[in-house]
Amino acid sequence: MKKEELNILEVGFNQLIEALLDKKEESEDFTVKLSSEQSQFTRFNHAKVRQTGQVADGWIELNLMQNQRSGFRQFPWTGNWEMDWQVTYTALRDLREELPQLPVDPYLVLPSGTNTSQEIHSGNLLAAEAVVPTVLELVRELDFAGLYAGGIVIKGYGDSSGQKHWFATDSFTLDYSLFTTEGQAVKGIFAGSDWNNEAYIAQINDAKKQLELFSRSAKELPRGQYKTYFAPAAVAELLTMLSWGGVSEADLQQGGSALASLWRKEKQLSPAFRLKENFQRGLTPRFNEWGEMAAPELLLVENGVLVNTLVNSRTAKEYQKTSNGADGQESLRTPEVSPGNLEFGQILPSLDTGLYVSNLHYLNWSDRPTGRITGMTRYACFWVEGGEIIAPIENLRFDESLYRFWGENLVDLTNFQEFIPEVGTYKERQLGGSMVPGMLVEDFTYTL
Repeated sequence: MKKEELNILEVGFNQLIEALLDKKEESEDFTVKLSSEQSQFTRFNHAKVRQTGQVADGWIELNLMQNQRSGFRQFPWTGNWEMDWQVTYTALRDLREELPQLPVDPYLVLPSGTNTSQEIHSGNLLAAEAVVPTVLELVRELDFAGLYAGGIVIKGYGDSSGQKHWFATDSFTLDYSLFTTEGQAVKGIFAGSDWNNEAYIAQINDAKKQLELFSRSAKELPRGQYKTYFAPAAVAELLTMLSWGGVSEADLQQGGSALASLWRKEKQLSPAFRLKENFQRGLTPRFNEWGEMAAPELLLVENGVLVNTLVNSRTAKEYQKTSNGADGQESLRTPEVSPGNLEFGQILPSLDTGLYVSNLHYLNWSDRPTGRITGMTRYACFWVEGGEIIAPIENLRFDESLYRFWGENLVDLTNFQEFIPEVGTYKERQLGGSMVPGMLVEDFTYTL
């Protein structure tokens, strides 16, 4: 999208906020959230294009508040002022009729403050006509499947207190798999704001080497505890669990957090484990549903000790805490796990004998109060002996506590990190992702 076009959209959004300010009644408050994108989607199967096209989409969510009651409407946003205002004003009038019928919300958060921000991150994406030849250049002879999604994503916010935020970023993700004739697969994700063809070539060549290892017979392992190296993609999967009953202050207060023992200082994680929210990479907006700005960085776990939780204004109001700009779900938006000392070339020698796990899936809590997580290994996972990959493994189910694999059994973290992006496209393209190292763990428990 050209800079002039982006400016027109921002001006139109601000005009919508100003019109609502002019129409609102004295006792009313409102918030307006915008989400929009212009994206290129190309789906591949058997190294051929199965589906391709461009999408221009957007929606507005208007939330009206009065007398401790609130209601909302969500509707399409076109960028055409006259059309958008007509729909918005209709929604405003409908909400005014609806609000008196709704229950009182004792923890309703009203807009306050005068925060404003504008972040625009321009990238260097592939042109639409270059996506197919560039992606398929190295994989035409392989069974390659995947989805390329790239373009600009826009987030906006405005409210009755005068807060305004605008965030726009160019980004792409290529979520792909390479398959053998027997159906085994190597999975990869290539993502960023600037397409780097040399980096893409290197990643595909590495995936091809892993694919060759599937020519060996798969090794079936008995259940038990094995020394395990988790690649960054697998670490990122484990980290997502902390957004489901982990770092949320509300979950702690309501007794549903897996980190309750850490919070009460009954347990602690390894001194090598350090977790923070890091918005400085510009991957996702700092503002939340109430227009509050999170700090550029927020340390959550320092030297294995929980030093902060994620607190939004609603939780702060209910439990007399101080908000730190967390979103409505108090989930991780841009987490980063600090690196350790394990060098890339020392991963297999340090593992010596055990499992090399590239990916995980189907994760869930098996016993949340004790921090136990269950899930499955997936894609290119291998048995290692004497520091050498011996064979691929049959998929295994694991069941293990985070107090062990990020605690007493954590051997080391790699001295490099990888960005593992959010690749969801349900309803809209997701932003953000995790910056994580790989990790080496003793005695990780596999149950099936």
